[in-house]
Amino acid sequence: MARAAVALSVPLAVGLAADRPAYGALVSMGALNGVIGDTADAYRMRILNIAVPQTFGAIGVTLGTLVHGEGRLAVAALVLVALVSGMISSIGAVASVSGLLLLLNAVVGAGLPMPEPWWKPPVLILLGGLFVLLLTLLGWPVRGGVPERAAVAATYRSLAALLEAAGTDEYDDRRQDLTQSLNQAYDLILARRTRNHGRSTALVRVLAQLNTVIPLAEAAPAVHLAARQDGRSLPEAIPSAVRDLADAVEQGRTGTVDYELPAPRTPSERAVDAALRHAAAVVHESDPGPYDMADRLGLPAALGVRLRRGARNVMLSGASWRYGLRLALCIGLAQALVSLVPVPRSYWVALTVTFVLKPDFGSVFSRAVLRALGTAAGLVVAAVVLAEVPLGMWEVPVMAVLAALIPAFSTKGYAFQTAAITPVILLLSDILNREGTALVLPRLVDSLIGCAIALVAGYLLWPESWHTRIGARLADAVDDAAHYVGQAFGTQPRDQAARVRARRRIYRELSVVRSEFQRALTEPPPMGARAAAWWPLVVAVERIVDATTAARVRVDQGAAEPPPEEVDAITGQLRELAANLRSSDTLVEVRTEPAAGRHSVLAPLGQETAAARAIASPRR
Repeated sequence: MARAAVALSVPLAVGLAADRPAYGALVSMGALNGVIGDTADAYRMRILNIAVPQTFGAIGVTLGTLVHGEGRLAVAALVLVALVSGMISSIGAVASVSGLLLLLNAVVGAGLPMPEPWWKPPVLILLGGLFVLLLTLLGWPVRGGVPERAAVAATYRSLAALLEAAGTDEYDDRRQDLTQSLNQAYDLILARRTRNHGRSTALVRVLAQLNTVIPLAEAAPAVHLAARQDGRSLPEAIPSAVRDLADAVEQGRTGTVDYELPAPRTPSERAVDAALRHAAAVVHESDPGPYDMADRLGLPAALGVRLRRGARNVMLSGASWRYGLRLALCIGLAQALVSLVPVPRSYWVALTVTFVLKPDFGSVFSRAVLRALGTAAGLVVAAVVLAEVPLGMWEVPVMAVLAALIPAFSTKGYAFQTAAITPVILLLSDILNREGTALVLPRLVDSLIGCAIALVAGYLLWPESWHTRIGARLADAVDDAAHYVGQAFGTQPRDQAARVRARRRIYRELSVVRSEFQRALTEPPPMGARAAAWWPLVVAVERIVDATTAARVRVDQGAAEPPPEEVDAITGQLRELAANLRSSDTLVEVRTEPAAGRHSVLAPLGQETAAARAIASPRR
């Protein structure tokens, strides 16, 4: 909040002091882009998250400035920019923000008068982004490595909460928290891991500490199953020791620590005890070398390889082209209304379409509704500011307050973020064209028109908007679960590292499926109703993966290997369930008898598989 306040108010103050308010407004606009794009934690990643989108934003404002007031040429140019923006948004998070700023700044450049010559607006916007980047990097010398350690410590705390919840109804929720925490930590650390271990000893150490969470996470399902069967939860000393490890990671403590852990009573507790003692040795070890297991979970591909893959996926993906065409159609309609129809409309129509029509940011339907509500609230604030705040230096402290609200409100939801950004953009726009309160009501009408265009041309006209892919995504997850069962107990060689990677991949995929379901639940019928009906199956698949891991832990602790026919029966039932999910948009009838004997180590897995198949059967 402090950084946003300084980044947007200082350029405005300098511009007013130098009698160049338009210059200051453009630098502040670039700073606003940087504040919106600064969503990472690690400093190396924040450089990319700010610098790359800013470059695309500068390109966008250049293109917009060159076609300002050109009518049909402006429409054609923005349609082409929208196509490119939509297609590159499918590559990843940084590309998505880059595509957003490319189109956003092109719309602003085409709709607002900019200082001459043409190269000044992009330079000023880049200066604003560089100012945000400079303010961000000021903390690097004193906070370098803190985000990574904090992410790993948060993972240990999520693990402690999971172990505490073993045997209770809260276990599923705590497992989802741990999955999300692991995803964030691995994304943060592996994305910036150097190939040469010697160049970043601290990074290798924190990665080794994160890797030791995996054996404990694998033992947790076995503990949960045992607690459900005999009613005995883990001793409090174990979650307490895990939380102490979290504190040690966060504080960077090393040295010898001997935890007084109770003697394990069951095979699952033996697995937890062994994994916890190993984790304690790694966390408190100053030299991570012997415990570096970075490669067991796989490394990200080189940057050049990822760029080539991204470009190939963009050009060959049908979904990428469809989204690009949807965005281009809506921007074309909005810009045609602005440029060709003689009515008092503004760039705000296309601006609204740009913000709303971002499927990778959530439901288009709900975003259109929330955008309208947030804009209305933001315009009330803007009206008060434009009516009561005198022109000149009084605008600087007001801008500082409004800018600080953006990061504070952005975490609360899209409507709150819109309400915070709207008065900032209107204040900067007023500095560029000095329309005052006269622009408030037209902007509300423009926002409603933009939302209507996005809903009709970007949502209702496209069948894929109201036909969800949740069945296909679930089917992929069920197939992965069947493969995981085969890896854990099948006839193929059981590579522990491969099994760990498979388990992490399934949980990551299920995390994506959960996000897809949450988006679908906000859609109108029939998509919302269908997602609600299928939601319990997501939890069932997670429990299948947990039951598989618990069975593997029991076998590793001395239980008898399951017979191959039981393994084949379970994997066959899972693949049949996946095939049924792919073949229909509705729940289908399946057989639900358990595939394993009552006394088999796979009995809980067979029960969870039968439960999943029962969920997939329609109620009579």
